[in-house]
Amino acid sequence: MEENFDVVIIGAGISGLNAAYRLQSQFPTLRYTILEARDNLGGTWDLFKYPGIRSDSDLFTFGFAWHPWESNNPIAHGPSIVKYLDGAAEKHGIKRHIKFQHRMLGADWSSLDNSWSVSVEHEGNTKSISAQFLVFGTGYYDYDTPLQTEIPGIEQFQGQVIHPQFWPENLDYSDKKVVIIGSGATAITLLPNLAEKAKEVTMLQRSPTYIISLPNRASSLLSYILPRPLNSRLQRARHLYLTRFFFLFCQAFPNFSRWLLGRRTTKQLPSHIPYDPHFKPRYNPWDQRLCVCPDGDFFKSLHTGRAHIKTDTISQVTTSGIELNSGSRLDADIIVTATGLRLQLGGGTSLTIDGDPLSIPDKFSWHGMMLQDLPNAAFLLGYVNASWTLGADATSQFVCRLLQTMRDRGVKAAVPRLNPVTDKDLQPRRLLSLSSTYVLKAQNSFPKSADRGPWVPRDNYFDDMKFAKNGSLEGLEFLGEKKGL
Repeated sequence: MEENFDVVIIGAGISGLNAAYRLQSQFPTLRYTILEARDNLGGTWDLFKYPGIRSDSDLFTFGFAWHPWESNNPIAHGPSIVKYLDGAAEKHGIKRHIKFQHRMLGADWSSLDNSWSVSVEHEGNTKSISAQFLVFGTGYYDYDTPLQTEIPGIEQFQGQVIHPQFWPENLDYSDKKVVIIGSGATAITLLPNLAEKAKEVTMLQRSPTYIISLPNRASSLLSYILPRPLNSRLQRARHLYLTRFFFLFCQAFPNFSRWLLGRRTTKQLPSHIPYDPHFKPRYNPWDQRLCVCPDGDFFKSLHTGRAHIKTDTISQVTTSGIELNSGSRLDADIIVTATGLRLQLGGGTSLTIDGDPLSIPDKFSWHGMMLQDLPNAAFLLGYVNASWTLGADATSQFVCRLLQTMRDRGVKAAVPRLNPVTDKDLQPRRLLSLSSTYVLKAQNSFPKSADRGPWVPRDNYFDDMKFAKNGSLEGLEFLGEKKGL
C-alpha cells in the first residue's frame, strides 16, 4: 500500500533536520517523513571520516537556532557535530520521522492529482510514496562520486591513492610520506592532523588560498555571568554580524583586505617558508571561500619540520612519487587527492512532470529556493559566504509560509514561472558565485540565476529572512483547488 504524506523531506543532514523542526513547529498536524539513503543521520558529517574532519563555519550559526550549540569551541569536529544533530533530532521528536536506508530514485509530478509520486529503494525493493510537497535537504554535492581530476600517471603509483570522501577506516599512515594534492579546506584540515603521525606530509597546491587563523574558544566574562540560553543567543548574533561585516568589508576594500590577510599570515609562517608564492592567492578574498584553521593549527604544523607546502604543477606521477614541472620531485607512500567535490542538485535524483523529464540546467532558480516550472518543490541551499544552515533555514521558513499561503488561498500547487514579457531577455548568472574549480566545473549541471527579478542569486541571510516571512510572491503561479493539506 502506498504511503501518503503532506511533505517528504529528502536527506537527514543538518538541512533536512532543520526543515523538519520548522514544519512540525508551525504545522503540528502535518504528516511528514524524512527519506535518508544512509543508515545514520548527519549527512556530510557522518559520511566524511578523514582525520580532523571539522566544520569550516562557527557552530553558533552553523547549528540550529532552536537547539543552540552550547560548547565553547565554535569550530567542531565531525563526530561532535553528528552527536549534536542526533541529540537535537531525539529531543525534538524528529528522529521517529526518519526512514533510514530509503534512497529516493526519482519523483514524478502529476498535474491531474497535484501531487508527487516518489520512487524509493529500500532493502533491494522499490516502493512508491506520495506527497504534496518535496523538500530537498540533499546538499549540493555527490555522495557517491568525488570530483574527477586528471592527474597524469596516477595509475602508475604503487603506493595508496586515497580520496578524502572515502577515507579507509584503518589506514595506517604512521612514519609514511604523504602528499596531499589540493589547497582547499580539506587539504588544510588534513595537513596538521596527518603530520601528528606521518613521517612527512606535503601539501601540493597549484595555487594558494586564503587561510584565516581563529581562536577556537568563545568563552568570555559574559559566559560566566549570563544564563546559558541567553549567552548562546548573544554568541549567535555576534557571529552572524561579524561574518557579514567581514564579507562586506572584503568586497568593498579588496586590496586592503589582501594586504591585511597577507600580513596576518606572514606573522605565523616559519622563516624557511615564504609568503609568496605559497600564501599569495591570485584572486581577491571571497572570490573563493576562505579557509579557517582553528587556533592556527595549520601554521603550527609548518613549524614542526614534518609538514611542508609546495606550490607547483604535476608533470607526472611515478611508481614512488610525483615529478613536478619545476623539476622537483616529491617521494610518497600515500597520495591524497583532496581535489574537490563533485556538485549536483537534489542528490542526482530524476525529476519528471507528467512523465516528461525536467532538465535542471535549463531552468532558472527562483530566489535560490525553487525551480522554474517545478511545482511544489524546494531546495535547501546554504551560502558560500556564511554558514550553510542560515541559507537552508531561510528556505525552510519560506516553505512554511508558502504552505500556509496555499492553505489560505485554497490551492494545491505553487510553481515558479517566467514572465513572457518582463523575463524574455534575462541575462543568466551562476547560481553559486564562487570561482573555485569545482564550482566552475559544475555550472553546466546546476540551474541558472539571472540579473534581475526573483531569479537573482542570494547571499544575505538578513534579506532572505525578511523575504521568507513577508517578501513578494511575484513569479509564482498557484494551481488547483484545495481539498486538504
